Amino acid sequence: MAEGVLGGLIGGQDDEAQDPLERGAEADGQGLAAGMALDAARGDPLVARKAAKFLDRQSRLLDVQIEHTAAEHPLRMSHLRSQSREGNLRRVAQRIRIGMQVFTALILTAIGLGLGVMMHDAFNSRAVIVQSFDAPPALAARGLTGKVIAGGVLDALTRLQAATRSNTIKRNLSNAWTSDIRVAVPEAGVSIEDVDRLLKARFGHDIHIDGDLVETESGGLALSVRGDGVLPKTFVGGAGDLDKLTTQGAEYIYGQSQPSLYATYLYAQGRYAEAAAFDKATFSTVSGDDRSLILNSWANALTAAGGSAREGLTLYGEAVKIKPDFWVARGNIMNSQLNLADEEDAWRTGEAMRKAAGGRPGRSPETNYQNWDLITWNLLAWRAETIADAEAHAGIGTSTTSNGPAIADIDARLHDPIDAQWRLETTQADPNDPTVAAMTHFVRGRLAAEAGDARKAAAEMEAFGVSFTNPVVSINYGGYNCWIAPAEETAGQPDKADAALKAGGHFVDCYRFHGDILDHRGDWAAAQAAYASSVAIAPDLPAGYYSWGVALARHGDLAGAETRFAAANVRGPHWADPLKAWGDALAREGRWKQARGKYDAALKYAPAWTALRQARNAAARHGG
Repeated sequence: MAEGVLGGLIGGQDDEAQDPLERGAEADGQGLAAGMALDAARGDPLVARKAAKFLDRQSRLLDVQIEHTAAEHPLRMSHLRSQSREGNLRRVAQRIRIGMQVFTALILTAIGLGLGVMMHDAFNSRAVIVQSFDAPPALAARGLTGKVIAGGVLDALTRLQAATRSNTIKRNLSNAWTSDIRVAVPEAGVSIEDVDRLLKARFGHDIHIDGDLVETESGGLALSVRGDGVLPKTFVGGAGDLDKLTTQGAEYIYGQSQPSLYATYLYAQGRYAEAAAFDKATFSTVSGDDRSLILNSWANALTAAGGSAREGLTLYGEAVKIKPDFWVARGNIMNSQLNLADEEDAWRTGEAMRKAAGGRPGRSPETNYQNWDLITWNLLAWRAETIADAEAHAGIGTSTTSNGPAIADIDARLHDPIDAQWRLETTQADPNDPTVAAMTHFVRGRLAAEAGDARKAAAEMEAFGVSFTNPVVSINYGGYNCWIAPAEETAGQPDKADAALKAGGHFVDCYRFHGDILDHRGDWAAAQAAYASSVAIAPDLPAGYYSWGVALARHGDLAGAETRFAAANVRGPHWADPLKAWGDALAREGRWKQARGKYDAALKYAPAWTALRQARNAAARHGG
């Protein structure tokens, strides 16, 4: 193969050693012009020389470009870094803008929520606000400033409300100078407190009270009170009667601003006739739910003052007509029916309330089922609701009587003497509540009877009988005096037992206890008739069936006894006593496994009953 012309001219290399220009052309890739020059140079020496010059210039140009590129590289890198920093700054700025927008939105949302809460509070505000009273300089110099006088009225109002046992919503009590913390809004020149006050003044239902205190010509004091919807009234007393006057003024304000609660307060203070008169005078001046509340209070006061239980029942019924979901009044209807010995009707009323409330638990608070739980012997539920009511209301509860002795009564029925005694010992005496002393005697009598101390049981029950003559006791514990008779009979005092039965009336307990007494005296036929009467007057209640079953078991009729116990269990499924008596009958037949099943079921409803546990263990030892 012949060598190329350009190769020979430049260096004379052989085929193994390539021309440097070719290496440069191939290595650097000079493009189309360089390739054409090389092709032409291979056939013409002149062209080869020109091509060599061209390529030499191109080589120098490339060197300059390389130098420029090397010099520009730091500048380019710096520019790129600058652009990156600017991008980062733009991203940071964007994030800050977004963050500020979110923060602003949160602030506006918080302000909106705050205003919403303030508006809600304003629409629902029902406070009694006691503002500073007026007082002449002479009284102010003696320390009787307007602020001090208003503070005394406020304190008296607070005491009245605290002494009122009721689950009715109470108005908040405040004075006009208690909110001293202010959050100023400089642009508007007002505070959040001012905005809140303006909203409540415009949309709320607050009652503002003020008044004045002056000296009379005789040197005494005259306190005048007035307010929104409260007609002015003046109370006059001696120079040292300021506390008495502020209490009178507070009672007047309480009665005008919260009439139903004031009526309840009067009842709790034992001022029954005064409460009934207040309710009668106030009924036509109130409207809506307040009318039903006043009717309920009126019935309570009327019966406590010795009025007719049927008249009270009528008032309770009218309250429910006005407000069908007035569960307290429905419970009071049951109580009135119990007082009238209409126990079957009371059971029906309880069933109707349960259905109206949408079942149990339902819309009615559990505490309103106390009377229904009493007659059906649903003891654990009765105990739980009474304890819950007491714990939620200063340990006393919202009933017209203290809950402490009532819980002790339930514990005695549950055969738990330890807790019953503890409840009595921790119940505070209340001079305005005669049921505390009365029920203390009753529970102690029941505990003594179960312990076998007949003499003590009779003495305690006699003391209870004396207390029972008080209408406040009898209207709250209708039929409880029937329990006096068996205590007297067991103590060997049949005449007193007969007298107690005669005074007791036509209650299920009186009939079944009469059956027990007649059987004790050997008159089995008459006893059977008494048991039958206890079932006939209230066929849906369990107590008559239970006592009849116990008597049949005493006489050896175990099959008849088990039938009665089954009937009692259907009507009082949460009562342990029929289940235990049923188990006892089965044990006497040697059916230990079935007996143990009844004992186990009974323990669910009377877990502290010692005799029940002993019977259960005996059944287990016999292979139950």
